[in-house]
Amino acid sequence: MQEETPRRKRRWPRITIVAGIVLVLLAAAGLFGVAWWASDQAVKPNHDPANHPTYPDTVLDVRDTGSGKTVVLSASSPMTHRRGTYWLAWREGSARIGDITAQAPDSVERPLLDGPVPPKGTPVAVTMVVPSDPKIGIGLDFTEVSVPTELGPAPAWFVPATGPAESTWVIAVHGQNGRRNALTPVLPTYHRLGLPVLAITYRNDDGAPASEDGLMHLGESEWRDLESAVRYAQGQGARRIFLHAASNGGQIAGQFLARSPLAGMVTSVLMDAPTSSMRRVGEHSAEQYGAPGFATWLTGQVIKWRTGMDLEQLDLLNHPPAVKPPTLLLQGDADTQVPVQLSRDFFASAQRVGWPMEYHEFPGAEHVETWNSDPLRYEKLLADFVTRTVLTSPPGQRN
Repeated sequence: MQEETPRRKRRWPRITIVAGIVLVLLAAAGLFGVAWWASDQAVKPNHDPANHPTYPDTVLDVRDTGSGKTVVLSASSPMTHRRGTYWLAWREGSARIGDITAQAPDSVERPLLDGPVPPKGTPVAVTMVVPSDPKIGIGLDFTEVSVPTELGPAPAWFVPATGPAESTWVIAVHGQNGRRNALTPVLPTYHRLGLPVLAITYRNDDGAPASEDGLMHLGESEWRDLESAVRYAQGQGARRIFLHAASNGGQIAGQFLARSPLAGMVTSVLMDAPTSSMRRVGEHSAEQYGAPGFATWLTGQVIKWRTGMDLEQLDLLNHPPAVKPPTLLLQGDADTQVPVQLSRDFFASAQRVGWPMEYHEFPGAEHVETWNSDPLRYEKLLADFVTRTVLTSPPGQRN
């Protein structure tokens, strides 16, 4: 026994070292797994049924106020508490609803502004977008068209309009994993101003061609599909382009302005909560989950390894485009996806590099819900901007 004790004592340091190595390897594997999961959220398309609308709320009552009808909803989802103008969707239809007029701990009451009345007991969802096509949702005629891209035909909605600037087309670019109907609420404003609208899809969208690797590139390659849409519009008679870009659509528009030989056709741009710096958007997302800085860096490296792109290059603050048309930048100050400070810094950087840009914040608005939070203000800002940069610009520039 006296001879075995020293041997046992000598074994403990080895065991400790081996255990430490195993723990480090397990921690590294876990961290890499987290980084891979985070990269999936950034670059993997999500068109699963789970990403489609569900109906978490219920119509508790429909009331006639004398001046119109209101609907009382169960407060099962956070969307029911959002202040502003939204849509109420159910399996058989949809209606536009106004701001909250009354609320209790388990219910809210909102006016029905237009559309059919859902029966009491109907499962419903409050949504920020029109849950149907332009004809059904807002009464605007449209045509389903096909835009030829390098990967194949991509579907788009074309909403015609007539006016003095009808040869200036609006091309609407939605955000990551979004759909064309995300921008439907603004179509009536463009229609009143006489501007045709082409609401596009791009690679990896639902119904559009997939990229070769099946992954989103956050603007690094999607801008080429926007270029294809501009070329299509040009072939249909468009002589100038107004870009309307939301969320990651703003990064796509920025990369188009930086890289496309057709960028000079753009007369002006609207960006709503753009992902103007993908690195900073990623850092903000990591902060929301409480992830350490190293995990954020590792996620960026995994994204680069999987896609070949460098997120540092997708930064319109540090790498502004050569073509800098007048730009209207809108941002909600309660945005949990694109931090408000990023858009403030984007505006400041634009001023430094001579990019003509105006900036407006919407109090209490979540990500790309600026229109929903204050439709009248949004539409006035848009109409004034279009009037200045399109309708009253010199004819040689306008057309």
